[in-house]
Amino acid sequence: MASSGLQFHVHCSIQKPSTSSPGFDHFKSTLSSAFKPFWKEIQQLPLRIDAGVKNNSRSLADAFVDSVFEFVDQPLLPSQSNFAPVDELEAGVRVADIGGEIPDDFAEGVYIRNGPNPMFGALTSTSSMFGSSSNTWVEGEGMLHALYFCKGPKGRWTVVYKNRYVETDTFKLEKQRNKPSFLPTIEGDSPAVLSAYLFNTLRFGKVNKEMSNTSAFEHAGKMYTIAENHKPQEIDILTLQTLNEWDVNGAWDRPFCSHPKKAPGSGELVIMGIDATKPFVEVGVISADGKKLLHKADLKLNRCTLCHEMGVTQRYNVFMDQPLCIDLKRLVGGGPLIKYEEEGDARIGIMPRYGDADSIQWFKVKPNCTFHLFNCFEDGDEVVMWGCRALDSIIPGPEKGKNKFDWFSRKLRPIKSRTGGSISEDELVFPRPYEWRLNKRSGGVKERNLTGTEFSMDFPFINEAFIGVQNDYGYCQLRDSIASSASGMVKYGGLAKLYFGEQNPESSLREDEGLIKVEYHMLEKNTFCSGAVFVPKDKGVEEDDGWVITFVHNEDTNISQVLIIEAKSFTSKPVAKITLPCRVPYGFHGAFRPILQLQNQILSPKIPSLNSRIPNSMSRS
Repeated sequence: MASSGLQFHVHCSIQKPSTSSPGFDHFKSTLSSAFKPFWKEIQQLPLRIDAGVKNNSRSLADAFVDSVFEFVDQPLLPSQSNFAPVDELEAGVRVADIGGEIPDDFAEGVYIRNGPNPMFGALTSTSSMFGSSSNTWVEGEGMLHALYFCKGPKGRWTVVYKNRYVETDTFKLEKQRNKPSFLPTIEGDSPAVLSAYLFNTLRFGKVNKEMSNTSAFEHAGKMYTIAENHKPQEIDILTLQTLNEWDVNGAWDRPFCSHPKKAPGSGELVIMGIDATKPFVEVGVISADGKKLLHKADLKLNRCTLCHEMGVTQRYNVFMDQPLCIDLKRLVGGGPLIKYEEEGDARIGIMPRYGDADSIQWFKVKPNCTFHLFNCFEDGDEVVMWGCRALDSIIPGPEKGKNKFDWFSRKLRPIKSRTGGSISEDELVFPRPYEWRLNKRSGGVKERNLTGTEFSMDFPFINEAFIGVQNDYGYCQLRDSIASSASGMVKYGGLAKLYFGEQNPESSLREDEGLIKVEYHMLEKNTFCSGAVFVPKDKGVEEDDGWVITFVHNEDTNISQVLIIEAKSFTSKPVAKITLPCRVPYGFHGAFRPILQLQNQILSPKIPSLNSRIPNSMSRS
């Protein structure tokens, strides 16, 4: 069988071939070398094979995969039980168990959170004559968990919970097959990952699965889910039904980064998308009504930096070019697909809203790995960027051959108190709030930590009315380093409120000078949060007039809740604790969308009212 210049023979057999025979060992060891002469062909593989493969070729490739590749579930430890998936509910459920009171002036609307929920019960690995490849901890089909806050005519609150899978094309394909079908493509032996690319493309016309499991955002009145590996999926916010993928009427042909930004003033959506082949990174500007791609530019980077987020100011787009890179050439040479290059350079680019690569002003900064930003804004000649900065990446995980649990357990330990000096290698994935000041006139850069080493902080968020303009407050999730290290998975045991304009009154040591004031809201013992967002008060006057809302799970009771915390009384107890009818696994990013008169749209006689939790038969445990 031949396709797109890559030729190989498929031999079907009832028994799986021995992986220890000299012929297979030679084939495995030389597969990467065999790909090198066809480097340009590999770059064009998804497009060309998708157009040329016929049904009989797919059948032969399916038979080969079924014969040669073995899928194995990745096990979870008891301390990782709330990372396990749950079943999809058939309908929404009215929630009656509410401790405290939902404030009268809380916004009517939908609180939604995205996160991975592997369809067949677990992340998978495969083994074959090519070696092994595995899903990483950030993979798994996306599932939305939504809480609907409906206010009746007499001011009484009704709360409804729903969950639903994000049904991408690849989700539907595997659901129809009723078994894991896509070979893992992110980490593993180079020949195994390359063969996964090849056989996924031959069988499905796609290199890998479309997860859409990371975040949710709104633009022009529509709601979308997103992840770095595919275009956004439009969803019906009332039913959580997946409608279609969004390519801006055919004008955008690559994924979005997980955190596009609305430009202050214009309401235009600034997006960025990466690709493993040139052009590596492109930026786009979408009209405020979502109908037209107004601008598109290639940043002309010489590497594919894994850009999870970007920033905007009133006039500029802000990009991070950091040494966490996707490199197909490295993969073909036997190395990992994704790697943080310890000796690599980092820089931040500032580009006019409708600029091109030649208009970008680049600022060299200290090497770092920053996945998430609080905000960017202009301050005189400076552009200021606040984010959660680490010195290494926790994605994808350890190099081949290292024990995953041991690696994550070491990396997630608390940082030991010290009065100075550098941190150890095992403390490099400790993100904490950080400031960059980029002077456009002089070209100079000022950098500093905003907080100390008591807590690692990530998943930052702000009052979104202040995106792109100077703000006083930021919020983020606090990593419980002890629980995270013990489980080998990241867990967040509290929340933080940052006062960017106020100095920490307890700063006394010399290295603490300049650290900012932080307030903490710690959760109950063995309770961890995800998807926290800020919900502004409808007629609020000040920036922090509103609430922080978050999903939490108590691992001792196996009960999931949603907490509402008053932002101005951040250290006080939650004003409301909403106990959910079933377990909600830990996930990634959340969003809140105000919707008026929601009760008329969401409530129906078909929605049951439950005072107790859904039986265990409806919730995987």
